[in-house]
Amino acid sequence: MSMQSLLDTRSHPTAAVLTEEEYEHQDTRALVALVDDAAELIHTKGEAAFQEFRVAGSRWCTGETYVFVLDVHGNMLVHPDPALNGRNQMALVDIGGRPVVRGLIDAATTSLNRPSGWHHYQWPVPGGLLPRWKSSYVRLVQAPGNWNFIVGSGMYNDRMERAFVMDLVTHAVAELERSGGAALATLRDPKGPYRVKDAYVFVDTMDGVEIVNPAFPNLEGRKLFDLADVQGRYLVREMLALVRERGSGWIEYMWPKPGDCVSTRKSAYVHRATLDGQPVLVGCGVYLADAPRETRSHAMLTAPELMALVRDGAALLEREGEAAYREFAKLGSRWYNGGTYVFVTKADGTATFHAPDPAMVGRDLTRINDVLGRPIGRMIVEAGAGPTGEGWLHYMYPEPGGIFPAWKSTFVRRAILPDGEARLIGSGVTHMQMDKSFIEDVVERAAALIAVEGTDAFPRLRDRTGPFVFMDTYVFVLAPDGTELVNAGQPSLEGKNLMDVKDLQGKPLIREEIFAAMQQGSAWLEYTWFRPGSNEPARKQTYVRRVQAGKEAYIIGSGIYLTD
Repeated sequence: MSMQSLLDTRSHPTAAVLTEEEYEHQDTRALVALVDDAAELIHTKGEAAFQEFRVAGSRWCTGETYVFVLDVHGNMLVHPDPALNGRNQMALVDIGGRPVVRGLIDAATTSLNRPSGWHHYQWPVPGGLLPRWKSSYVRLVQAPGNWNFIVGSGMYNDRMERAFVMDLVTHAVAELERSGGAALATLRDPKGPYRVKDAYVFVDTMDGVEIVNPAFPNLEGRKLFDLADVQGRYLVREMLALVRERGSGWIEYMWPKPGDCVSTRKSAYVHRATLDGQPVLVGCGVYLADAPRETRSHAMLTAPELMALVRDGAALLEREGEAAYREFAKLGSRWYNGGTYVFVTKADGTATFHAPDPAMVGRDLTRINDVLGRPIGRMIVEAGAGPTGEGWLHYMYPEPGGIFPAWKSTFVRRAILPDGEARLIGSGVTHMQMDKSFIEDVVERAAALIAVEGTDAFPRLRDRTGPFVFMDTYVFVLAPDGTELVNAGQPSLEGKNLMDVKDLQGKPLIREEIFAAMQQGSAWLEYTWFRPGSNEPARKQTYVRRVQAGKEAYIIGSGIYLTD
């Protein structure tokens, strides 16, 4: 179908769309009403309406809320930012590489019977510095003279409305039925429109085989028909029965958030679709606010407790050699209890002991990556090869007997056996509470790397599959004049001089970080900041350190977000 014929089927602003009443929250309904009224104004007055949208302080442009207008080719016709206004913005992407304008246009034009939709991306508030999650509602509208425009507005929030989930599924169904198997890559693409915050689109065959699951890719290709949640509910069976009987609908069940191993109440919208002539199930879920959450059956070790366990294990190895493996293998012992166990490798990463999975012995762990592509074995070797002989690594891995990869923090220490051969012993805890030792470890290792390699180390610090970026933690590097040189969590800040930046309570955080590192060598500081990708302020404790690389001095830091 041509663009013109597509537009002709949905040119009027009163075509079939979600009504304002179908949204749960008043601010969402108000935003939809604003865009609907703007669309009606364009439909009636054409481009003459644009001047009204530009009036600062008017209903159309006030504070964080403003109406924008695009043509179908990506030209920005109305926008309060003069850097965007009047230019083609089709190549514009957000902090994560997600197409912004392309996504807005697709949201309004993908579904044949819906001239509207939502697009979610990260963008700074007007005049702001940090990108934050923004949900924009857009409408395709035909103006007098058969000119077609896309009008929209957005709001900054972390909330996923049920209507947003329905919108994602509806557009995914349209994409699958239009493009067939070629659409699967789009559904998996972390930069695409189908992975938003902690929501993602999944696809199953009608006999329960998972075809697409970008949050848990290890489930793809597995038959989940007999999978039960932690409350014994056969969720996939129920989803399939629902779409067979009614075509679409909602179902609630327990499921972990991406990166978590503990299930939370989730409500998913599922819809029948046709993929290359075969029926499939397409779904997406929203984790309910203040929803019930699974409780752990065993207590977790804290970071200091795990470090003590591994250090004591290393001491036992150094006294008894591989005879210590007998102690490590005793189920119910300190070394092997619940989800806690120790493993041992040679210095090159070859496994020599693994309590829950003896089949791992002899395997080269440096060839193993997690579901995010993080090189688990190589990070184990690097952690034990440093000057202190110990360190942390963080990666996605299921608990023993589990299927859901979750963030796991592992501590590794080098030990020298009585025969002089080196071993690396380690143990990890899934979803461990963040600890200052993680931050000091990652900053010290980054400092050691920069001291040797200088700016050549910067690409490694930015690598999201490497040891310097994990969970919501990342390393940043500042020049003494306040220029941000590296920031894997907020890459849009790189190259900017931030000396005058203040935190959310007005504290001059960059000046304080530079002063503390340059005067004291290293220090912990506290301020209020946004978590990456979040709109909620959080207290953050940051560790900064000065490092010298040749003639150049740098300030390296990383932080931990506190949960009040």
